[in-house]
Order: sequence, then structure tokens, then C-alpha cells
Amino acid sequence: MRFHIQQEIDIPASTQLYNQICFAIAARYYPPGHRLPSTRQLAMQTGLHRNTISKVYRQLENDGVVEAIAGSGIYVRDNLKEKDFKNSLNPKNNINNLPDQEARKAVDKLIKLGCTLQETRNFLTNEIDWRIKCGAKILVSTPREDIGASMLIAEDLAPKINVPVEVVPMEELEKVLCNSNSGTIVTSRYFLQPLEKLAKKYSVRAIAVDLSDFQKELKIIKELKPGSCVGIVSISPGLLRAAEIIIHSMRGSEIILMNAISDNSSRLLALLKASNHIVCDGPSLSVVENAVIKNRSQLIRAPQIVCAKNYLSIDTINQLKIEIGEIN
Repeated sequence: MRFHIQQEIDIPASTQLYNQICFAIAARYYPPGHRLPSTRQLAMQTGLHRNTISKVYRQLENDGVVEAIAGSGIYVRDNLKEKDFKNSLNPKNNINNLPDQEARKAVDKLIKLGCTLQETRNFLTNEIDWRIKCGAKILVSTPREDIGASMLIAEDLAPKINVPVEVVPMEELEKVLCNSNSGTIVTSRYFLQPLEKLAKKYSVRAIAVDLSDFQKELKIIKELKPGSCVGIVSISPGLLRAAEIIIHSMRGSEIILMNAISDNSSRLLALLKASNHIVCDGPSLSVVENAVIKNRSQLIRAPQIVCAKNYLSIDTINQLKIEIGEIN
């Protein structure tokens, strides 16, 4: 993925780069364990000073998104230890091994480490109990100012996960865990680090989910004629900010870009009047369609509406199902 910095917009260059890298990671252009470009490579690509790029990488590391390995480079953090986890549970890898044989191997390994049978039993029982506890429910959490992101995650998960899915602002999460410290906390990679600390305190699990790559929507935007006006509508301010930076990186000043939170009726009307195309999330679709119908007489032409129905990638939903014990 190539990064592009727009010098003529008000957003600081470091923020543009930070958000573009986060999007690339969240959409799995850069999967867990992937080595990110060097500061020299990014400097040549973006025109930024290497010190600025190093500052962005340090911020990503502080936020728990990447990890620096001395003498090797910057790598996408593998929060779920996905490769090891999948290899141990993938039926294709264990097709010739019966469950009881795998159980015996686990017990034998613990005994070789010096554990007694009683200690081995306790270790296995505690691990199973912890997984059952974490699989009791899903707590989707982001800051209150962007609770729309939680709502988008929950909307994607609820029909596909056979446990209760609850939206809880980060500011209220500790109170919820105090009353019932069970479940798995789900968030985006932007907010994982503080939630990991809270999860550890209450002996639950915190997982970051990855976004869809939005290929269909981005393809439409790539093919628009210069001078086109695109409106982005969402219930999530964070998604709007990220979308604006990504689209600017693709098209620069070739197209006009507007955005609106779906419950801001005056902003939405201005967007409808100006836009040729509107891209919205699932919860905003009916709001946009109703606004078009209601204000049809004020519109020179009705914009073409594209709904990004999936917020999360299929892979991340399937991985979460494995984590909470719903293995198909």
C-alpha cells in the first residue's frame, strides 16, 4: 500500500500518516507479523523527514499497534498470536489425531515440566474455566465520543455470534466488569492498549478486530471523474476521519469530499445537495434514503448511494468465534 500526504489540507502530515498506517493494519493490507516499510522507504514515498516518520512509528508502538524489534525493524503486533493459535486448533493440522490423544499429549507435556497430576488437572481446569468465562458474552467498547464505532462492530457481530453482544463506552467499562467480570472485550486496534490493561485487571480477554478492506467502495471512488463530489455518512466520527484521510491519499484534490454524522440533519442536507455519490455505513442507509426522499424537491439530482454493509472482515469474525469457543 502506498501512502500519500496532502500538504494543502489542515490535518498534520504526521496524523495523516498515522491514520493511513492504522487503516492499512486494520484492513489487513499489513497483517499481524508483517514488517512495515523502513523510515527511509517511507521518506522517499511521502516526502516526509525520517524523524517525523520515526515519531509516527513510536506513537504506533506506544498505542500497542506495532512493535519494534532491535536490529530488525517495525512489525505489526500480533495481538491474538494468530499463527500459533490457528496451527494448534486447525482441524486440517490435527486430522489424524483424536481429541483424547491430544489431551494425553498435553498432560504428558505438563508432567515432563515437573507438574504433578493434581497440578496438571488444576492448570487444565483453570484454563477451560477461563475460556468459558471469556466466552460468556461480548463487550464492544470504544470511547463515548466515538461510540458509533462500537455500534458498527456490534451490528456486524450480533447476527454471527451465539452469545450476547453489548455496547459499553470505555468510560463505563470498569463499572460493568466490577459487577460481572466475565466476557471478552472487543475493540478496534486504535483503543486496544488501555483495554488490555483493564482486561488483565479483571482476568478477562481484550481483542482487536480488523476492518473490512472496503475494496468495493474504494474501487468506486478510484473510478470517479475529477471534480466529482463524494459524501461520506456514518454514525462513527472516527470512521469519517479515517475515510477522509484514505480518500485524500488516493485522489488528492481531484475530487471534493464532504462528510456528515448521520444524525446531523443540516450537515446531511448540505451533503445531499452537493454530492454525486454518497458512501454510508449500514445504520446510516435508511437515514440517507429518507433524507433524499424528504428533500427531493431541493436536489438538482439524486446522488448515487453506496452502502458499506460490512464493517468487519470475515476473517476477524471467524477468528473471534474461535476465541470464544464457537468452532465450526
